[in-house]
Amino acid sequence: MTRITVHTLDSAPEAARTELGALAQQFGKVLNIHGAMAHSPVVLQSYVALQQVIGDYGTFDARTREAIALVVGNVDECSYCQSAHTMGAKAAGLTLEQTIAIRQGTIDFDPKLAALLELARQSTANKGSVKDDAWQEGLDAGWTDVELTELSTHIALNLFTNYFNHLVDTDLDIPAAPHL
Repeated sequence: MTRITVHTLDSAPEAARTELGALAQQFGKVLNIHGAMAHSPVVLQSYVALQQVIGDYGTFDARTREAIALVVGNVDECSYCQSAHTMGAKAAGLTLEQTIAIRQGTIDFDPKLAALLELARQSTANKGSVKDDAWQEGLDAGWTDVELTELSTHIALNLFTNYFNHLVDTDLDIPAAPHL
C-alpha cells in the first residue's frame, strides 16, 4: 500500500496542477505515480522537465526509449515501471515477447538495440560504470557517441521514477508486466 495519498487534479498543490492535468490528459487519467509525485511540485516538475528535454533534443525513437526503460526497471526491480513501460513498449511497436526478452537480457531480434541495452543494463547495475568492450560494441553496432552519452539521461530519468516508486511504494494501477 502506498505510503502517501495519490493526489487528484482537485487535491494537488496549485504548483503541480498544470503538469498533473497535462499528464492526466496524456494517459487518460491521473496515474498513481503522477498523483503521488504531485505531493512535491519539485518532484513532478523535475520529471516533466526531463521528459521535455528528451522530447525536444533526444535522438532515440519511442521503441528505443521504452526498451531502455524496461531494462532499467528490470535491473532496479521496479514493478510499476516495468508494467508501465511494457504498455509503452507495446504501443511503440514491440511485442509482448520482445518486452520480456528485453527485461531478461536475451534480445535476439535486434543486435543494434541489444548492444545499447547491454550498456544500459551495465550502467544501471554498476552505478554508471560500463565495460570498455560493451562501449565499443555499442559503437560497432552503429550507435554514435551522441547516442551513447544520451543514454545516461534516459537511465537517470528511469532511475528517478524507479527510486520514487520504491520510496513511496506506489500502488499499481495499470496492468502488471508478466513475471519473469
